[in-house]
Amino acid sequence: MKLNTLKPAAGSTHSRRRIGRGPGSGLGGTSTRGHKGAKARSGYKRKIGFEGGQMPLQRRVPKAGFKNINHKEYFAVNLSTLQALAEKANLEKIGLDELKAFGVVKGKALVKILGRGELKAKLTVEANAFSKAAEEAIKAAGGNTTII
Repeated sequence: MKLNTLKPAAGSTHSRRRIGRGPGSGLGGTSTRGHKGAKARSGYKRKIGFEGGQMPLQRRVPKAGFKNINHKEYFAVNLSTLQALAEKANLEKIGLDELKAFGVVKGKALVKILGRGELKAKLTVEANAFSKAAEEAIKAAGGNTTII
């Protein structure tokens, strides 16, 4: 076998249609564009969302709400998770590094401690934010909270 003898399988390739090459080709005249109208002209480009003159969807549907540019997305961690980590690894301090090490939080996520569950361990907890219930529960167990 030689590279210069290689050919695609029979019937697997097609020659492209040469449009607008005179009446003898069968594809001359209007060149498959129909008669008149914007689509028959050269340089035609359909506007985004154009629906043939009908009022486009993005103009029919009313606008609502807004995007708050100051919004911060927190990753929620409950007290039950902190209790499980404290029991599993015998920890007294839990911060972002410990949460990342145990796979609770990924990347540079902001962490907020929430009050679901029960906390028995005396812990020092560091996070970006705390709910009131979580902060009270941590202090009631003898620990303290630090906002980073």
